[in-house]
Amino acid sequence: MNGGKKGSFGKRGAFGAPVEKAKDFKGTWKKLIAYSKTYLPGIAAALIAASLGAALTIMGPDYLKQMTDEIVKGLPALVGGQPFAAGIDFGAIAGIARLLILLYLVAAVLNFTEHFIMATISAKISQKMRTGISEKINKLPLKYFDTTSYGDILSRMTNDVDTVGQTLNQSLDTLARSVTMFVGSLIMMVYNSWVLALTAVATTLIGFLLMAITMKHSKKYFSQQQDGLGDINGYIEEIYTGHAIVKAYNAGTKSKVAFENINAGLYDSGWKSQFMSGLMRPLMEFVGNFGYVAVCVVGAALAMNGTITFGVIVAFMIYIRFFTQPLSQLAQSLQQLQRTAAAGERVFEFFDAAEMEDESHKPKLLSNVKGHVQFKEISFSYDSKKPVIRNFSATIGAGQKIAIVGPTGAGKTTIVNLLMRFYDTNTGQILIDGIPIQNVPRENVHEQFGMVLQDTWLFEGTIKDNIIYCQVGVSDEEVIAACQATGIHPFIKSLPEGYDTVLDDKTNLSVGQKQLLTIARAMIQNSPLLILDEATSSVDTRTEKLVQSAMDKLTQGRTSFVIAHRLSTIKNADLILVMEKGNIIETGNHHELLAQNGFYAELYNSQFS
Repeated sequence: MNGGKKGSFGKRGAFGAPVEKAKDFKGTWKKLIAYSKTYLPGIAAALIAASLGAALTIMGPDYLKQMTDEIVKGLPALVGGQPFAAGIDFGAIAGIARLLILLYLVAAVLNFTEHFIMATISAKISQKMRTGISEKINKLPLKYFDTTSYGDILSRMTNDVDTVGQTLNQSLDTLARSVTMFVGSLIMMVYNSWVLALTAVATTLIGFLLMAITMKHSKKYFSQQQDGLGDINGYIEEIYTGHAIVKAYNAGTKSKVAFENINAGLYDSGWKSQFMSGLMRPLMEFVGNFGYVAVCVVGAALAMNGTITFGVIVAFMIYIRFFTQPLSQLAQSLQQLQRTAAAGERVFEFFDAAEMEDESHKPKLLSNVKGHVQFKEISFSYDSKKPVIRNFSATIGAGQKIAIVGPTGAGKTTIVNLLMRFYDTNTGQILIDGIPIQNVPRENVHEQFGMVLQDTWLFEGTIKDNIIYCQVGVSDEEVIAACQATGIHPFIKSLPEGYDTVLDDKTNLSVGQKQLLTIARAMIQNSPLLILDEATSSVDTRTEKLVQSAMDKLTQGRTSFVIAHRLSTIKNADLILVMEKGNIIETGNHHELLAQNGFYAELYNSQFS
């Protein structure tokens, strides 16, 4: 119920282009860190474990160097014809091997611990985000959903939260490990031979340059990719929801072209971002192989001069890999951080959306409501430049059936939105039993209303669950009585499982049957006020009589507001409000308005001429 304000395509038109958004990398990560503050000690422990594991791994080549040097010491004895064992200290080699095994075992335990911690924390943060989004949805005003597509909201809850979780699980620890490996291997290389260290660094400067260029150009593509995912989710949701309309208007080709345009944009940003990300591995492998060659050539020369031992060259061959491999991992981790910033910004943008005013401090003043409703000079506009309701006033007695009629855009549904406080009036007051509804919590206002809308809503569950929906302490006898009153009971009993029949995609119910179930649901709610918004507009004439009969029973003893385009359904209304351009232009019952021979009579006669 949006009063005709909401565009069905949210932030993009049916065949429109994606909406660009500015990105704030640092600001988003500050928000993400603050959001995860409960888990920061665990994250810090995991990153420390990852760094220590990497540091122990870096120490390994130094022990290999010592082992190699011990073996090299025995080579002269072997060349001199002595037994092989005579010149090699196997005790020393065994001692080094035991230390090396212990070193790698401790590193493996640290890495396992780090992975376990990060997997747990990332899952908890993702769960917290999804829970937060779910809770946030209930705090947002209807206006937000009037301007945002449902598909885009779903994309934030799924794609964007998944991206944040994957980064926390995979990229942060990789970043810490890579930095430790890079810095640690550089220190160890300088410690063993500053000449070979300079040789290795010189060969990897190319890698730094390539990484910087790639990072500079890839950020925008990751941002565009996240936006594109939201756009394509929103478009698919809109098109498939209105699939029958697309078919009826032969808009399949045009819809396909529009989808292909969006998909092409997503393909372009996705391909470029993934290409940039994947490009780093082969480039870094080339740099690493080039470093091997350089170290071997320079190391051989230094070994021949006696500047270094042969073990140093062996250690450097490993250190080169430790030094160059983190470059690729750093590039990929930083790119993932950028992608996460784009996803995180969308999530926090949702969290930062303006909420409805907190009304927990307001007392629940509406109880034992009789149903007296008064509109006092209310005015309202969705857009300040386009007023929808102007100085609307009306008084409705308890138990009366009020029909609101008028052309499209007259403000009929807007009146109901204001009555239920989906929106608040700009000026004026609405009173229920003399109490201004602005003075009580929205939930207290909602408790007083039952609703039957044009678009029936049933969830996957049993028929009984759909009828009882959100009510407590409802007996089976009450459910059956409500269904008997609406006339749907015989149909339900004809089903194999009766009231325990599960409604899902495979259950075939007619529009009229669905509408009768929603009327039974409103009967169970037993609220003093009732809203019927075009409740019979989607059914045929024969079914309309059944639904109308059920609604007549539902409205007995309740103050009812009926919005109808079929004027035949409101002949028995106690009062009919005829609206045009936000104003009441005629009031009276059916016969009185026909006698006036005014706007209502013109509308009525146009339907039966």
